[in-house]
Amino acid sequence: MAPEPSAAPTGLRVAFAGTPEFARTALQHLLEAGYRPPLVLTQPDRPAGRGLKLQASAVKQLALAHGLPVAQPRSLRLDGKYPQDAAAAELALRDARPDVLVVAAYGLILPQWVLSLPRLGCINIHGSLLPRWRGAAPVQAAILNGDRETGVTIMRMDPGVDTGPMLSQKSLPILPDDTALEVFQKVTCAAEVALNRCLPALLTGKAQLKPQDLRQGGYFGGRRPEDGKIDWLQSAQAIHNLVRAVAPPYPGAYTLLAGKPVRVLKTLIEPQREKRAQAPAFYCENSRCYAECGDGKVLRILAFEFDGKTMTADEWITAYGTNTLPLGI
Repeated sequence: MAPEPSAAPTGLRVAFAGTPEFARTALQHLLEAGYRPPLVLTQPDRPAGRGLKLQASAVKQLALAHGLPVAQPRSLRLDGKYPQDAAAAELALRDARPDVLVVAAYGLILPQWVLSLPRLGCINIHGSLLPRWRGAAPVQAAILNGDRETGVTIMRMDPGVDTGPMLSQKSLPILPDDTALEVFQKVTCAAEVALNRCLPALLTGKAQLKPQDLRQGGYFGGRRPEDGKIDWLQSAQAIHNLVRAVAPPYPGAYTLLAGKPVRVLKTLIEPQREKRAQAPAFYCENSRCYAECGDGKVLRILAFEFDGKTMTADEWITAYGTNTLPLGI
């Protein structure tokens, strides 16, 4: 029998809602801080892998490993497509009697009945310095737009999309060659600091809520795989940002090279190198591979994926030579 969920040292009963790895890490932070959620909400198991077998979310796997109660409704809308799922989730959440619901990349919209149920409300861990980037992919948005700083915001949720008042923030730098995965890992670490600041403040009533000025930010809902196509008429910086934003484990940026699809996995801007072709072109010399961009600057391509194989510039040259080739636009 699983241990009875209990209140943490602060006295708060903290329920949790989340799904992917980022949320799993947030749940791990709560457990390490002494919080034992009386209920964990996560998305239903999804087909994954070559065999498309049902696979539990990262959050569910951790919750079950710790003997925590788990609910996986397909929707939380009582008047929606899956009212029975929502009604069962409502009963489970009411039975859990949470003081607060911590949400991290859950993936379902919380209707008003959920927002109103915990006595201290619902708080969201968001991977951006709000109001800079609202939406589902704030890390990618920051890199695509050349931001030099991002961070984590803990906010009290309202019916809008990432529009609620803020309780805590932790900033961090974005280095010129950071990929989305590298920034994501920084954001994950910052989330623990931000969360640890605000939970005790909620209990004592010392939490200070700061309204967002939504005029100062934007919304970014994520990118589709086809959005990774490189437009070589753009600037070298814009292309470099795209490659960084969608680098593995995300789908990756891609182009056509002599009519064949190639994924560009890692790039480096070569500001001192002179462009030598009129149209965007790809060439290799001195064991290095280069792509010329629309603004006259040159990108050095450090890693490719072609025919399912990942290769360095040296490996590319060994396999395909050093010919100048047209780039797909």
